[in-house]
Amino acid sequence: MTADALVAVGEVLRPWGLGGEVRVRPLTDRPEERFRALRDCVLWDPRPDRREPCRITSCRFEAETVLVRVEGVTSPEAAQRLTGRLLAVAQEDVLPAPEGSFYPWEMAGAAVETPDGRRVGEFVRVEGTEAQPLWVVAENGREHLVPAVPEIVVEVNRAERRIVIDPPEGLLEL
Repeated sequence: MTADALVAVGEVLRPWGLGGEVRVRPLTDRPEERFRALRDCVLWDPRPDRREPCRITSCRFEAETVLVRVEGVTSPEAAQRLTGRLLAVAQEDVLPAPEGSFYPWEMAGAAVETPDGRRVGEFVRVEGTEAQPLWVVAENGREHLVPAVPEIVVEVNRAERRIVIDPPEGLLEL
């Protein structure tokens, strides 16, 4: 990751009301903590990597969404232009991961090994769904999909950048 790497904290869904507010779907597991303190962020379209600094002037919560007012956006038409963009912060500005958790980018490149010390590869990314995350571990051009479940993931040591897995027989041969 580069120094200017961003982490998305919300996705702008659509305008709300006549004053320029937008409805935002939080992309964080602690939306109230994240959005109540959020002032300066980036409007980000990751496909062309278009970034635009923005300032949040207010936010309030309604059901599963956040109603956000962006400085300078005062009409539904102006708010419509934000639809589909992400609200993002620099990696160094993310909230700390909850105890016992990590952000995937924090462990990118971490050594993955078995309990007996046999190297499996390096942690690359997370795929799958929230209900069944799969960790991608790469070694010599080959990728292994490792279910992120306590029966397989024995230890994650952020300080040493090391992950210990106890794969069932045959998992690494797939």
